[in-house]
Amino acid sequence: MRLQPRASRPGLAGWRDGVLIARVAAPPVDGKANAALCKLLAGAAGVPPSRVSVVRGHTARDKTVRFEGVDEPTLRAMLEREMG
Repeated sequence: MRLQPRASRPGLAGWRDGVLIARVAAPPVDGKANAALCKLLAGAAGVPPSRVSVVRGHTARDKTVRFEGVDEPTLRAMLEREMG
């Protein structure tokens, strides 16, 4: 996953080279962008924000995110539906 902080239009921007692009309005300061990312992804996946966490790349644009309670095919389908 690639995160774009300080975006003017937050949301899921689609896939690029097999990597999901997410945009958040929050700045990359004190974990605000990561928290906004987790909230955005949780809303798209239909799970509580507490079930989404960044497990790698806390200070980088490229991140690995963990979802609890959602299998990968279901998650991918939900994210695709969110992107329209």
